[in-house]
Amino acid sequence: MTMKYDLHTIAKSTLRPRNLARNGKAGYVAAALLTKDGNLYTGVSIDVACSMGFCAEHSAIAAMVTAGETRIAEIIAVHRDGRVLPPCGRCREFIVQIHNKNYDCCVHLPDERVVKLRELLPERWDM
Repeated sequence: MTMKYDLHTIAKSTLRPRNLARNGKAGYVAAALLTKDGNLYTGVSIDVACSMGFCAEHSAIAAMVTAGETRIAEIIAVHRDGRVLPPCGRCREFIVQIHNKNYDCCVHLPDERVVKLRELLPERWDM
């Protein structure tokens, strides 16, 4: 039986904005991803003053890799105000470097658009 997930709702429910140590914050952006095997992973952003934090997509991908998976079918990131955020350039490259076939994963964008990662990351340097 295949389960249908509402990734937007799941990402929004993962948001838990909070302050960390001096000048640090977490949970202002959350991500949810669905793997090719149908498993769901979530993560939140961690922002610290020295720029060593990471994006919510990285957090969700780390949970996926920790569980032994690498293939992303679909991914979304949501800001605490409810806006869907496109992945930054670093996240786009990170997604595809986890598995080459992630180049074809579906990425949620603002205005309920969904595109393949290849549309956001054209002319890859290692293709």
